[in-house]
Amino acid sequence: MDNEVKIAIFKSKEIRKIIRNDEWWFSVVDVCGALTDSFDAGAYWRKLKQRLIEEKSEVVTFCHGLKLEASDGKKYETDCANTEGIFRIIQSTPSPKAEPFKRWLAKVGYERVREIDNPELATKRTRLLYKLKGYNQDWIEKRMRGIAIREELTDEWQKRGAKEETDYEILTAEISKATFGVTPSEYKNLKGLKRENLRDHMDDFELIFNMLGERATTEIHRTENSKGVVKLKSDAKAGGSIAGGARKKLEARLGRSVVTKKNYLPNRSAVLKKPEDRK
Repeated sequence: MDNEVKIAIFKSKEIRKIIRNDEWWFSVVDVCGALTDSFDAGAYWRKLKQRLIEEKSEVVTFCHGLKLEASDGKKYETDCANTEGIFRIIQSTPSPKAEPFKRWLAKVGYERVREIDNPELATKRTRLLYKLKGYNQDWIEKRMRGIAIREELTDEWQKRGAKEETDYEILTAEISKATFGVTPSEYKNLKGLKRENLRDHMDDFELIFNMLGERATTEIHRTENSKGVVKLKSDAKAGGSIAGGARKKLEARLGRSVVTKKNYLPNRSAVLKKPEDRK
């Protein structure tokens, strides 16, 4: 289950996006901000939305409230639209950036369609993006393996009774607490992260123990044929405890903590831009 918020870049502007029903859904507020350079993109969208409602425009019917992570690290219900919906909103937003944004949006949406038909393309693109961001090959291999293990785990959760987004958050937090002694949100605060992906800022040991906790949890689910969120939560704690025990033994031998406030990349503020975004 892929419900993680991603960041797309259009001419240095961040646009949050999330997968829903196998297609990208984009934050309408972020799109308005990218198109208009408005100081208060939220207010701009509220005013535009009200006008569209008064005009009985069908554009607003393309929008759905989805929970996206904001700059403060918390998730809020945010108006989102798929590629078709965003195209309709662009038509209602006078902007000299409209045409280049349409081309950018078509490319981003097409990439997702191709990746659904051929998942290997998504893997290759992810590897390339990490390489362009400055990660070394050894780290990339661990991160990609971690992504596969995570997907395997969330598939098990979905089959065994986890349905709501909050279920996944609770189960993930149980593994993290047992593995590292902190929840993902506490871990992000420790590292000084906001929107950034926590796992993208883990070092080798952090990634390895994270994978161990999640893989152990998956195997416990299968071995015990676990059903229901209560049992899944118990398994998550058990799987995380296995990784946590190994972590503590290593820390005792090394004389230092594996859990660190350091980020894998020293310059988190550097924004990866594609050639078309640098124009």
